[in-house]
This record gives sequence, structure tokens and C-alpha cells, in this order.
Amino acid sequence: MGFSQQDGKKKTEEQPVPTAIDSLAMDLEGEGITIEEVTYEKKRINPLGPSKAAFYSAVLPGLGQAYNRKYWKVPLVYGALGTGIYVYSINNTEYRKAREAFKRRRAGFTDDEFYDINGDGNGPDISSEALQDAQEARQRDRDLALVVTIALYALNIIDANVDAHLKQYNVDEDLSLDFKPYLDLNPWTNEPNYGMALLIKF
Repeated sequence: MGFSQQDGKKKTEEQPVPTAIDSLAMDLEGEGITIEEVTYEKKRINPLGPSKAAFYSAVLPGLGQAYNRKYWKVPLVYGALGTGIYVYSINNTEYRKAREAFKRRRAGFTDDEFYDINGDGNGPDISSEALQDAQEARQRDRDLALVVTIALYALNIIDANVDAHLKQYNVDEDLSLDFKPYLDLNPWTNEPNYGMALLIKF
């Protein structure tokens, strides 16, 4: 009784293909450790994003925050910088007034706006010493307001840069470390295996 070549091929095709066995996974599973492969799509990172945000905030304060889509920060930036500029402007104006009046007093004039405020003709209502003190105080407050405004401007740039960095920081839920109870049934002895499982997802 002969066998045809086709019958030989048919038997070869019906033979089961051996599956690959991971010996490490088998050993770990024997010790009560379960290995699960977790895959997720990584977020795309723009390495120039923080530099762009800082540059935009340097050119126009608040623009870097808008680039990061933190629109609620834009009014805060303009409010802080606007307040600093406003305080600087007021103190600078008062400083100039006091300085001009003090210079005219030293030159012998009596027509400055602080000489006869009440209009009673009884001499200067504000002395030259008081004008000098007011001039120094306004100059100090003006310079302080300028320093604070520059610091707020720099803080606006730093905030945009750091925010752009944190925006790309991977805070995916797949990155986790957790403990949970472990319970499994041994298929060979039919005895339960229980304990604590350490779950690391990365």
C-alpha cells in the first residue's frame, strides 16, 4: 500500500507548532509573581517648546503663557506688571516735583507749588528740609518699584519656561507603583497561593 506525496504534506501541515516558553516568566510565576506587559503610546515631546515660551514672554509679557494655553495667567501677568509700572510712574512724578521745588528754593525762588499752599502769605508751608526728605523718599520708592517690576518681568519669563517643561512631563497613569493583595490557585496541587503583590507599571 503506497502513500502519495500529498498525504505526506497534509500530515506535516497538521502537526502543531511548538510555542515558545519564557523560562524566566515561568520561574517567576512559580514564585507568585505575575508578569503583565503594559504598552502605551508615548506622548510627543517638543524640545524647543520651553525656549519658545520663554522667548515669547520676553518679547511680549503674557504671550508665553498664552502659548502654553494657560490663558488665565495672562491677566495676572499684566496686572502685576501694570501695578509695578503704575507705582513707578507715580513715585517718579512726585520725585520730579519735589526735586524741582527744592532746586528753586536753593536758587532763591519762592514760586514753587509747595511754598504757599494755603495762600495766606505767611511763608513756606513746606520747608526746604521737608522737600529734600520727600525727594529722597520718592526716589527710594521709585527705584524699589523699578526693581520689583523687573523682577516680575523676569518671573513672567521663568514661569512660561517652567510651565512648558512641566506640560511635557510624563505624568501618565501607567507610571505607578502599588501594593495589592495577591491570591492565586495552584493548578497542580489545587492549593491557594496568597500574599502581597507589588505592581510596577512603566
